[in-house]
Amino acid sequence: MQINLASRKRRLVALLIDYYLITFLLVSIIFLILGPDFIEKEGGFPTLLLILSIPIGIIFYFGKDSINGTSFGKWIMGITVRKENSSNESPSLVNLFIRNITLIIWPLEFIVIVFNKNKQRLGDQIAKTLVYKNPNKSKKLPRIISIIGLGIIFFVFILSFVASSLKTSNAYKLAISEIENNKEINQTVGEIIDYGWMPTGNVSIKNGEGIATYDIKVIGEKKEMNVQVELIKPKDGNWEITSFNY
Repeated sequence: MQINLASRKRRLVALLIDYYLITFLLVSIIFLILGPDFIEKEGGFPTLLLILSIPIGIIFYFGKDSINGTSFGKWIMGITVRKENSSNESPSLVNLFIRNITLIIWPLEFIVIVFNKNKQRLGDQIAKTLVYKNPNKSKKLPRIISIIGLGIIFFVFILSFVASSLKTSNAYKLAISEIENNKEINQTVGEIIDYGWMPTGNVSIKNGEGIATYDIKVIGEKKEMNVQVELIKPKDGNWEITSFNY
């Protein structure tokens, strides 16, 4: 059965999908290791973790086509990598890894693939591979559902991590303590039930000094109320409330 070469457009879209997926996975792993309270940890971002993330990223990115010559992006776009002299055989893991190393110089790769008649970039020429339309590609619906699902997971993870980071900070805990001890707020909203899933605001700490702002939804048994809190953290000191409005 004769199969056709994959279009340049499909290959570009597949590459972008892979790039964002791998970046998301790597960032997710780093954030999970750091924990949601990393903002207020002494010493900032651990250098060792940054060093360890580099080889993990290399393995993820350069080895992305290791499953039968097909990465997630290529599966979505219905294309696959095959040997130059056999459209039915997947290249070795070594060749699949080697062909992706040249993506480091992606501007040059883009120029090469535009003008190459077989749509080969430098990595393909070195590893002796071609990218074809996958004759055994999955149906369109599962692929569409997968890409939508990936987008939803990405969105939910980022929101959840940001919310968790804001809520675990000492600044937020101080703001909540002030709200719970405020008699006027308690009389207005009644017994406090919750503070909403996602507080808006930000926390910034640099060289031991910090600034934080929160807009917290207070959910009571009688009604809801928004409370705006601003805080500062002097160097080597504790958080202090500078503004408290409702």
